[in-house]
Amino acid sequence: MDDKILVPVDGSETSARTIAFILAHRERFPVPLTLLHVVPLDRLAYRMIPDFQVEMVRENAGKAGRHLAEDLAARLREGGLQVEVRLEFGSPREVIPSVANDGGYQLLVIGRRGTGEIRDVLFGSVTNHVLHKVRLPVLLI
Repeated sequence: MDDKILVPVDGSETSARTIAFILAHRERFPVPLTLLHVVPLDRLAYRMIPDFQVEMVRENAGKAGRHLAEDLAARLREGGLQVEVRLEFGSPREVIPSVANDGGYQLLVIGRRGTGEIRDVLFGSVTNHVLHKVRLPVLLI
């Protein structure tokens, strides 16, 4: 089995810090990285929009997500890293652990928002949820 690392990304400052960390420590990432962007479908569900327009919004959100992930991948490639992009639709809380557990990855590298431990415990976060659902080592940035 080939080693590979999963890195979930979105447009947040947390993702930017994760990418910067990987670039700063590129020698520690000699295997291919997969940047995973999950388009959150629940945010695309509008009650007053006809179905054909919801599909158009979904397609545009997918294009924007792919563009975001490809831009981040280009930065990593310029740094000499092997990178592929994966786009999924659904709840990031559910999709990230599913992809991580079923995709043959050896490591998950994920950023943590600076909201504080108490808030994460009370309200949850994608990172906190993922940490409890994955069955592989996690590097928390």
